[in-house]
Amino acid sequence: MRAIGATRPGGHMGFVGAAYDVTLKGVDLFFAGIHTEGCPAPVRRFLPEPIQLIWDRRIDPGKVFDLTLPLDEAAEGYRAMDERRATKILLTL
Repeated sequence: MRAIGATRPGGHMGFVGAAYDVTLKGVDLFFAGIHTEGCPAPVRRFLPEPIQLIWDRRIDPGKVFDLTLPLDEAAEGYRAMDERRATKILLTL
C-alpha cells in the first residue's frame, strides 16, 4: 500500500517477484489512478553468471551490499532487511 500511496495519479508503480501474504483492496487500487506493472523474478535463471563473476573476482559485489554477515547469521540478515536496517546482505563463509 505504501508504493501505491507514494505514486502520484497517472504515475507508474512496478513490482518484481511474488509477494506472499499481501492483499490489496481492489477499490484502493482502482481509485489510486495509477498504472501497475509487474512480473516474476526468475532468480535461478540469472544468478549463475554473476556468481561466477564474483567467484572469479571479475566484479566486486561489495559496492552493492550494505551489510556483510557470516552465513550462519542469514536469519539476522533477513531481519535487517525487514526492519529496513539494510538493503542488500552479503553472506560470507
